[in-house]
Amino acid sequence: MTPTVPELLLGNMLCLADPPPQESLGDFFASRVGITGMISMLCAQEAERGIEARVWENHAVREVLTTASLRYGADFAGVGGEDEGDLTLTSLDAENAALRRALTTLHIAAEDAGDRALHHEILRLYIQMADARRLDMPAAPAG
Repeated sequence: MTPTVPELLLGNMLCLADPPPQESLGDFFASRVGITGMISMLCAQEAERGIEARVWENHAVREVLTTASLRYGADFAGVGGEDEGDLTLTSLDAENAALRRALTTLHIAAEDAGDRALHHEILRLYIQMADARRLDMPAAPAG
């Protein structure tokens, strides 16, 4: 399961809503607050970049599927519908899940057929997808 930004932020709120018991103060509580802060920082990046990354990724995957449908069958054409109209992360993620499943199926078909060109095209797309979704961790404090 990949938690969503709303789920992570709700978890942060629940983590900090109740005061900790006396025995949990000190290093344990400081670590808890630090992790909660880091999750919030990553959520802020995802909220800032996530929609653009998903729209690009959905378009790129749809393009590969449409092109490959000429060789591998019409089942790959039109997967995930048209370009996004609903730009919520929830909607884009649902669209993305369908497209990724189809891309995985296509990748298996390309490997089975010995289609090295398509195999490498999909591998390059995986790298671009990972780069588009990258979140930046803060530098570790010196010391």
